Amino acid sequence: MPMSPDFKHRLFPSLQAIAAHYGTPFHIYDEVGIRATGAQLKKAFASIKGFQEFYAVKALPNKAILKIMREMGFGFDCSSIPELILSRELGAKAEDIMFTSNNTAPHEFAAALGEGGCILNLDDISLIDKVPNFPELVCFRYNPGPRRTGNLIIGNPVEAKYGVTHEQVVDAYRQARARGASRFGLHTMVASNELDYTYMVETARMVLDLAARLEKELGIRLEFVNIGGGFGIPYRPDQAPLNIDAMAREITALFTAFGAEHGYQPAMFMESGRFMTGPHGALVTTAINHKDTYRRYVGVDACMSALMRPALYEAYHHIDVLGKENAAKSETCDVVGSLCENNDKFAVQRELPPIDEGDLLVIHDTGAHGHAMGFQYNGRLRPKELLLRANGTVELIRRAETLEDYFATCNFTPDVMQTN
Repeated sequence: MPMSPDFKHRLFPSLQAIAAHYGTPFHIYDEVGIRATGAQLKKAFASIKGFQEFYAVKALPNKAILKIMREMGFGFDCSSIPELILSRELGAKAEDIMFTSNNTAPHEFAAALGEGGCILNLDDISLIDKVPNFPELVCFRYNPGPRRTGNLIIGNPVEAKYGVTHEQVVDAYRQARARGASRFGLHTMVASNELDYTYMVETARMVLDLAARLEKELGIRLEFVNIGGGFGIPYRPDQAPLNIDAMAREITALFTAFGAEHGYQPAMFMESGRFMTGPHGALVTTAINHKDTYRRYVGVDACMSALMRPALYEAYHHIDVLGKENAAKSETCDVVGSLCENNDKFAVQRELPPIDEGDLLVIHDTGAHGHAMGFQYNGRLRPKELLLRANGTVELIRRAETLEDYFATCNFTPDVMQTN
């Protein structure tokens, strides 16, 4: 179900005071919930030697959150130079960072393999010859194409821009070895926000089958296989959570059987982002207007620049009205922001309690791909981020953007080139 009862129990009694102190809108995250999910993940896969979570930095690229991940012993999944910088500033070493970019530019390779290093995860066979100073350890992202089906968010693997094809994959490792690589891993990512745990079991089976093929054809024993992210969370109240324990049991059995048959067992990596932080965040916003036309609209002081998932994916995010959680849902309305876009809506024809101007609305499950996907269209600025600590204190972990931030890129040294 959305937003854990424990998070609500600790947050809601203080939320009015928090809003009065910091002002709305803001995202607020739950340290206790994040750490509990990390512990759950480590316990579930403890029987697989070398298990490691590489937190997907793109989900919530905030230093305070990433510091929690480091304290739990997790690495980082990065796909850009800023994400590399964030990870390294927190002390991540080369093998703590999985760098999985796509359509990679030369300066990105230089940053990834330069100071600090990384586990380089190549997205395409054509990139092998473009990598300077080819590393000892290399990994390839595998796209199974028609051998697997994707889901709504990540799409059909055949149509995806990501990864090395089934037909290319053996030659990719052959070419990498010719360039000097002597240590190898394998990566895949074939689903996003998936709640059917058997999909992840089949992904583990798929990469282990490919590991066996690489050993047979090239004599390569993979150091690790990375089953990617994609672990889903139940955004709707009627959805059951991912059965992480059943998934872990079945995946562990696959790794055990592989070890018995092949005489070695690769480590298992994953790169959960949404599963780690998604349910442990909320966007808090104030109702500021009502409008009654062909529909009833409740206008709030946040807009989709703070949370674009509903507009981008028609995604559902549960909403509580503070102090009215148990009130009858007697009104049907659209909850909207202020952008000049008709899809700037957090909820469409949602049944909610009567909402008065000044009420606080709590939009659930914004701890991943919320603030991180923000933008500045219409000159709307991204809100602050807060962290509810385990000791009950609330900490500002990112200030809100300002007008000065918005106009900063307009301040530069003039540069005019004559073309004729």
